[in-house]
Order: sequence, then C-alpha cells, then structure tokens
Amino acid sequence: MNIAIVGVSGAVGQEFLRVLDEHNFPIDTLRLFGSKRSAGTTYTFRGKEYTVEELTHDSDFSDVKIAFVSAGGSTSLEYAGTITRHGTLMIDNSSAFRMDPLVPLVVPEVNGEDALFRPKRIIGNPNCTTIQMVVALAPLNALSPIRRVHVATYQAASGAGASAMQELVEQHAAIAGGREPKVEKFVAQLAFNLIPQVDSFTDNGYTKEEMKMYNETRKILHSTAIEVSATCVRVPVLRAHSEAIWIETARPISVDEARKALENAPGIVMVDNPAEGKYPMPLPVAGTEPVYVGRLRADLGNPNGLSFWVVGDQIKKGAALNAVQIAEWLIENDPTMAD
Repeated sequence: MNIAIVGVSGAVGQEFLRVLDEHNFPIDTLRLFGSKRSAGTTYTFRGKEYTVEELTHDSDFSDVKIAFVSAGGSTSLEYAGTITRHGTLMIDNSSAFRMDPLVPLVVPEVNGEDALFRPKRIIGNPNCTTIQMVVALAPLNALSPIRRVHVATYQAASGAGASAMQELVEQHAAIAGGREPKVEKFVAQLAFNLIPQVDSFTDNGYTKEEMKMYNETRKILHSTAIEVSATCVRVPVLRAHSEAIWIETARPISVDEARKALENAPGIVMVDNPAEGKYPMPLPVAGTEPVYVGRLRADLGNPNGLSFWVVGDQIKKGAALNAVQIAEWLIENDPTMAD
C-alpha cells in the first residue's frame, strides 16, 4: 500500500513514523510532505532514507492510497482537494472537518463502522481528549445510555506540540538556574503552575477545546442526548493527558458491573488498586498505546453516577495511533481498500 504523511516534521508526524513501524503497517512506498521550510529534510524509515517534499497544489497524490495528515486545520482545509482528488483517503488529525456531517469522526474501538461512509474521502481523527474519554465511555454507555458527563482534563505540554514540550523543559531549567523563564507557547508560565485554559474562549465561556469534547463525544457515540461539560487545564507534564470523569447513566450501574465492562473493552487497561498505590499516571503511561482507567467508584452525589480517572498518551492514542488504527480497521473490514 502506498502511504503519505503530511506534516511529518511535527511531533505527531514523527509519531506516525514510529507507530507505522511498530505496527508493521503494510507499506509499498512512503512519501513525506511538509512546508517549504521542511522540504528537503530527510528521515530514515525501516532502514531507508526519505526526503520531505513541499506540499503544494501541484503535489501529485494519484499513487497514494492513504494520506495521514497532521499539519494544522488551515493546511487541511486548503489542501484537502489536492490530496483527495485522485481517490486518496485522507485521515485528518486537525479539527477542520470533524463536525462536517459528510466526514466520519472515528475511534475504531467505539465506532469503526462509521469509517465506511466517507463521501469526501476524508475521515476525521477526533481531539486527543475526546479520544481517550470515549474509549472509556463506550462500554459504559452500552450498559446504560449516558445522560451527562462532567470532565476535568489535566493536559500535558505535548498537546501544544514539540516546541511546547521543549519550553516546559527550558522553563524548569531556567528557574532551577535562577533565571527568568521564557513564556511563548502558553498564555502563562507552565512550569510549577496550572493554566485553566486550553485553546481560546468562546462566547459561552467555554474554550474551543472544551466545546470539542462536547460536540465530538455526541457525534462519535451517536447521541445528542449526552450532555458534556468540560474544564480543560494545562498541567506541567511533558506527555500523556489525564482526565477526571463523572457520568450519569439512565439506570444505576454498579461498580462491579462497570469494572467488568471496562476490563473486557478493547483498548482499555484497568489499573485500579488505590490501596496499593496503583492507578494510572501520565509518567509511566507516556509512550504506551492503551487508555488506562482507574479510581473507579460510585458517585456519592448521584445515585445513577460513576466516577473514574483516565490517562492516555496524547501523541500516541490521542493522535497518530488512532489514525493508524482507523487505517488498520479499514484494511480488515473494507474490501475497497484492497483495490
């Protein structure tokens, strides 16, 4: 299969290379695309050196079966026609097409079948915080429809890219050395701090990130009845996002019933023995594939409620891995992918 990566020089683009290799993804030819600044850069993949091509409207994708795109929303909007005009499937990591009714928004463990309907030859990769949350919500929603979700996120610097991760490291180094830390990627100093803002604010007082969790969850779970209220917080962690989640279901679900459903769900690893200090944390989760769930308990404030803690690697499952899993699901379930 002929594959392209658009935006290969970014943190997610580099993760695409690692995940494709780790999964032994079937690749006949690989093409790498980037901005004018990135063009000419070389990367090694499976022992072979590849040179980044500049993405232009003259770029020819006619020989490409799947293009993994992670170059930002404006690039996706501008070049979607260029990428897909000869039949290439575009799996897009930006927010550009996520709420387009003609573009499926897919988490394979939850709604893989939605990927079969793609009239624009585009599949949306959901927001990182949404992905790990719906992986945990889906098996519980199957037990009893979820009515409400309240979530507080603890989002790592990785969500703002490789340069943001570097800024956090440099801020800590500057403070340790008695120097003034530089603040460029975030609205405030992140080292030794929390920032209760991820993305810009909308008219209703929620940020765009928080509204993504609201809208995307409803689309992925095929339910306009689910109400989602999120508070997204940037925390001084390099990689892997954490979420504290409270749900209300149509009927009460016991902790034992919920635990059994989560343990048997694809893509989830339960780490839930608080008495022995065993629960998911971002440091050991960084670089791993599953969504980790722990601190499962009844919600004392709601007889139909449960509360739990979810951690997932933002760059991996929250971005590159989910996109590759979409492609893998299609290879296994869609005969046209073999054409």
